[in-house]
Amino acid sequence: MGSKTERFYKIELMIRNRGQVSFEEMLTELEVSRATLKRDLQFLRDRLGAPIVYHRDDNAYRLDEGDHGDKHELPGMWFDERELYAMLMAHQLLSQLDQDGTLSRHMAPLLDRIYQLLGTDATPSKDVMRRVRIISPARRAVPGVVFETVAAALLARKRLHLQYFTRSRKKATERVVSPQRLIHYRNTWYLDAWCHESDELRRFALDAMEQATLLDTKAKDLSLKRVEQELDGGYGIFAGNQVKWATLQFSADVTQWVQREEWHPEQRLTSQPDGSLKMELPFVDQTELVMDLMRFGPDVKVVSPAGLRQAVVDRLAQAQAQYAKRA
Repeated sequence: MGSKTERFYKIELMIRNRGQVSFEEMLTELEVSRATLKRDLQFLRDRLGAPIVYHRDDNAYRLDEGDHGDKHELPGMWFDERELYAMLMAHQLLSQLDQDGTLSRHMAPLLDRIYQLLGTDATPSKDVMRRVRIISPARRAVPGVVFETVAAALLARKRLHLQYFTRSRKKATERVVSPQRLIHYRNTWYLDAWCHESDELRRFALDAMEQATLLDTKAKDLSLKRVEQELDGGYGIFAGNQVKWATLQFSADVTQWVQREEWHPEQRLTSQPDGSLKMELPFVDQTELVMDLMRFGPDVKVVSPAGLRQAVVDRLAQAQAQYAKRA
């Protein structure tokens, strides 16, 4: 009958609904071998704490839940074996985004329960975990205490006091913010928050937070629609709603890769007769867009706007100058 988890659930439900069930009745309904049923009953009692007892006089199994009315429930029995393996995969993916083990530590009890439910006769769970890998180059680590504090403030809807280092100004400042949303982008974490000093929505890199302190003050609540409208219009991580549009021309040599990539949710792609590809996309700040264009070298050309085109020309000239210098 189905998966092992389904059998566990049916065994306990059968005994609970009928009061008592004989071994032979369970064999007939579950359509398993005597050895399998014995293993299932032992697993339910020893590993999952089900109070199943055998009464010799009645030759039947019952639930002994005492006189306090405490009803035993099988944890996670709505997951079958495939779903449990999928959860293992999800945990492994998350753990590889988890830079110092903060999330993994909190999920350890869930992971232990999954191992317990799968049992020893399943495909080795730790082997499954080793078969999923995420490669994260240029990862920017976030201290666990900072991530935990920011996440706690976001979920509890409380304000944060930050000591924040602004890289563009090379200066540390103090500010109070109301968290609105956490973002994982290009191997690091960001916080979208209402800054009470500037009185506007801002995006903060968690790895630039030198200190984060949870405050008792209730956070200013904004709708996610407003957060998205004000911060998601730009290209990449650079926030803002003063949107400009770029028109890019990719050579035929790279079209087969670029046409499968999403640079922005609102991008527009047009195939050209010569095999090249035209891409139109919105941006607010050109910094990150210029960096991404640089990696394509001669296989991309900025058609418009003129300011973006000149920025790419200047960066290419500066790069060339580096190699033109004599050692």
